[in-house]
Formats: sequence, C-alpha cells, structure tokens
Amino acid sequence: MQKIIPEKLQKGDKIMIVAPSTGLKIIGQDCRQIAKQRFEEMGLTIEFAPNTNDENWNMFGTGSLQQRVSDIMYAFQDKSVKAIFTIIGGFNSNQLLEHLDYEIIRKNPKIFCGFSDITALHGAIYAQTGLETYYGPHYSSIGMAKGCEYTWEYLQKMLFSDDNVVVKPAEMWSDDLWFINQEQREFIKNEGYWNIHNGEAEGTIVGGNLCTFNLLLGTKHRPSFAENTVLFVEDTESSSIKEFDRNLQALCYQPDFKNVKALVIGRFQKGSKVTREQVEFMINNKPELENIPVLANVDFGHATPILTIPLGGTAIIKNGQLTLKK
Repeated sequence: MQKIIPEKLQKGDKIMIVAPSTGLKIIGQDCRQIAKQRFEEMGLTIEFAPNTNDENWNMFGTGSLQQRVSDIMYAFQDKSVKAIFTIIGGFNSNQLLEHLDYEIIRKNPKIFCGFSDITALHGAIYAQTGLETYYGPHYSSIGMAKGCEYTWEYLQKMLFSDDNVVVKPAEMWSDDLWFINQEQREFIKNEGYWNIHNGEAEGTIVGGNLCTFNLLLGTKHRPSFAENTVLFVEDTESSSIKEFDRNLQALCYQPDFKNVKALVIGRFQKGSKVTREQVEFMINNKPELENIPVLANVDFGHATPILTIPLGGTAIIKNGQLTLKK
C-alpha cells in the first residue's frame, strides 16, 4: 500500500476536535480555555465535531458508538478541516475500527493526532489506508498550564514543517496529576535517554501504546512490520515491568518482527516502578533484540512532556541519538 503524507498546517487552518474514547465532559474548563488559546496563538481555529459535547456521556464515559464514528467521519469529510485532534484517551476506541469508512479517510487525508488508547485508530488507519498519523498530544494535553513548552515545541516542528527533526531529551519531566491541580506541580531533572543497545538503524515508525497496539494482533487493523521498521512503544503506570515484558514478547513472536531494526521505548510513569536496571534485564533477555539498537526513557508516553511522533514516518537511530523524518 502506498504511503500517504498529509499536508502540513498553516496559519488560518481549522482543526476539529473529536472524542473517540472518553468524552469531553471529563475535561475541565480551564484546560479547554488554555488549549484553545494556544492553538489560536498559532493562527489556528478550533471547532468541535457535532457529537463532541458535554451531553454525550454514557456509563462508560463515552458517546455512543454511532456518535463517535459519525464525528470521525464528519471531520475527515469536511474539506475545511486540516487536522483532527482527539480530546483524550480511554479504553475502547478499538470498538470503532470495523465501523469506519477507510476509503473516505484515504481520499481525504489530513493530520490525525492523539495518543494512548488512540493507538488503535492510528494502527487501523495506517494499515487500511497508508495515511501517516501522529502519535502526539491530545487537545486536552495542550491545556496544561505549566510544563507544556517541550510538548508544544515539537508539536509545531512536526505539524508545520517538512524539515527533519533532531529530537533532544527534555530538560525536565513530570508525572503529577496536573489536570486536578494546575498550580501544584513537581518537575524532575531528566537523566536523558537510556542507550540500552548502541547502534544505527533507519526505518518506518510503527507502534504507540503497547497494550493497546496488542489489541490489534491477529486483525487486519494491525500495521505490518514491513522491511526496516522502527518500533516505538510505551505504556501506562498500570503496566509493571513484567506486564510490559510479556506484551513486548507478544510482538517479538509476530512472524514479521524480523523486520524490526530498532526499538524505542517511552518514559515509564512513576507508578509503574520500572527502573533502568529492569529495562536492561528485559532487553538483554530477548534474543530477538540482540542485534538492534534500543533506546528507552524517550519523552513520549503518559508522563509530561509528550513528543509528537509521525507513525508511518521515518526514524533514524544513531549512537543514542534520535531523528524523525516526515
């Protein structure tokens, strides 16, 4: 399947907000206002999809299946929309996969950005259409009052420019409940990337949230590991090193895993209690990873900040350094 690269953003463009997982109701008014202001400062206009509102909230904290599918298709079909951002993650965006019209998506390519549970949509869209999507901040992520600078910087680099992006580690990171208290924040000095296996590789980026990506195994919605794949994975604080290990092993057992030429692991949250020693032990006990570069503690995942990663784009790993190409 031919890869499709969406057009970059320009000032004056409109972005549409959708809620494929948890609904809008969970997002506070302060967060909404800050996010709206940041996008407007970049010259972008904001519009919410018709069913992305506070009223659409069931016992699972989502809109109905029909409402969520309708909003995604509405956003792709609206010619005035140049990018689609998800509100937040959740647990059941994989419920939508069999109900999307991938031919309409293929014919109306545009930026699609979000992370966590949105991995299921990223995977299906790329597998079914070849459209490059972006594993990056939700709309709500941009509503962070403090500590959003790195997230915002790399989002702009990825979505507004065609230039290659040399990724530098963030100076500080945080894993506090910022969405509950925007003022009481704890920032931790970043020790940089963990260069578990040194080496060089270049290839197409596939991945996202590990446990969500694995929901696609055995389905037509799982992106293949084509020749020269660079696998990016991260997980939530509910994933211990043992949980992460067995989910990663499930990918190692895929027949096309032989095409994975490098592994990049996002930052673990404090609640997972994962250490560098544990990650090194896990990696060094997988024969499938013996001869490929492995970077960990990279600035993407469920801690702050959040790097924007072009799924379907290209990653270059060279001696502990990371470059992204759109």
